[in-house]
Amino acid sequence: MHLQQTKRASRATGGPQYYFHHLTEPVKLYLRKKGAVQVALMTPYGATKSDFFAVSQDQKLGKGHKPVPGKVGHDRIQQGQAEESIGEAIRRWYNLPEGDFERVDVDIEVIENVFYITPLYYKLAQSNKQIPIRRIPNPLTFTRSYISPLWTEQLAQVEQQTKGVVRWALDEICRVVADHRPQSKIPHIQEPDLLRASGPLAHLGMKLGRTLAKAMIALPPIFNSFTTRPILFR
Repeated sequence: MHLQQTKRASRATGGPQYYFHHLTEPVKLYLRKKGAVQVALMTPYGATKSDFFAVSQDQKLGKGHKPVPGKVGHDRIQQGQAEESIGEAIRRWYNLPEGDFERVDVDIEVIENVFYITPLYYKLAQSNKQIPIRRIPNPLTFTRSYISPLWTEQLAQVEQQTKGVVRWALDEICRVVADHRPQSKIPHIQEPDLLRASGPLAHLGMKLGRTLAKAMIALPPIFNSFTTRPILFR
């Protein structure tokens, strides 16, 4: 399956359209049945909600992004309320070079009425090469048994920019962890603990969003790893 860019001249204004080609039969039948399906783009950090919609060849987006009869004649991805095309979103998330795409090969998984689209390869219009898009398994995982290459590269870059900040951030996070070790009898992380850790996490490149006051999160392995085997960069 792949996306092909059309209307290349209007890329700077977000105008290009992206048509589907060679959809698998299950995906094609699902799209035909629904008319329009919301799209979630898989990024190097995992899936992200988007305002894109996959639209069937005989449909278009009407009021409230509901499918209504249309005559475009191509299965495609439309921007919906997004500020950029799906191609520019892929370029931004994966830091791909400038230039018009000829095609972007993708994988599509249907989960809870959403198309989860994973970019696999890209080919620019001015190039003869089809280039694989880097994929990192479990990109945000940081445990004793597996540390994502994304985290390793991020921590190395942060330490290079500000020497000593990684050690400081880990020490601050470990202070929060110490309050929730088994002997403390406080086994859950709550909102105040997340607020205490938000500063050091921000220095490492992870910014926390809103939390729920009633939410209680079991202590994950990452904190035990911080306490017993911190990664240092000298």
